Amino acid sequence: MSRSAGSSILNDMVSVCHRLAQRGMVSATDGNISVRTESGTIFATRSSVHKGDVTINDIVEVDRTGKLISGTGKPSTELKMHLFIYEQRPDVNAVVHAHPTVATAFAASGQALDNPVFPEVLVMLGIIPLAPYATPSTDEVPESIRPFVHEHNALLLANHGAVTYAQDLQQAYFAMEKLEHAAQIILFARMLGGERSLTNNQIQKLIDVSEQSYGKKVQFTTGEHHQKSAAFTEDDVYEIIKRVLQRLEDA
Repeated sequence: MSRSAGSSILNDMVSVCHRLAQRGMVSATDGNISVRTESGTIFATRSSVHKGDVTINDIVEVDRTGKLISGTGKPSTELKMHLFIYEQRPDVNAVVHAHPTVATAFAASGQALDNPVFPEVLVMLGIIPLAPYATPSTDEVPESIRPFVHEHNALLLANHGAVTYAQDLQQAYFAMEKLEHAAQIILFARMLGGERSLTNNQIQKLIDVSEQSYGKKVQFTTGEHHQKSAAFTEDDVYEIIKRVLQRLEDA
């Protein structure tokens, strides 16, 4: 696809990059996003640019192997993860990778967001597993998400960040926003004694309503075992809250 023909996609990508930066879900030159076009090529943010400063000129076009087609600069170092997701998921046309503060804190502490707590999160994202640590920008990253990529649309990446993907860019971005919001609420809930999971009966009703009313299948099986997450220490909570409040002040 020519860059002029894809101008709408490019403008949407710039907007999403700016929103990620404004909401404090990336810092410095962290994070990357991509969109698969109708012709099968992929627009992706280039490396070494702050997402709050991204312009159309900071977006490159590559083929399905990662070979540069148009644009200047080097594609994001995490392009391998994006290409792997597109290869494994024909229904996915957009990928967002970021380092949202609280969600990444869960990932850094080895905790998945896999308790069924919020109806809207279950419907939109399903449960959110934790992929094992992989060295960024290497082939380890695609391999680390391989066990989860088909059944889940949002993943925590151990000691790294998070990735969400969807049919279009808006949905992929909203998934990242919802992921971070859920992580923040669960953190505060644990300060109040811990989150309360939905019951199997409540989950089954939610599955039925979602499929009947919205035609959307919830990626969750009632009775599925979820390991109790380890509690944060008071020092952990204090440090994380300081970071969250600082991010909110800076946003």
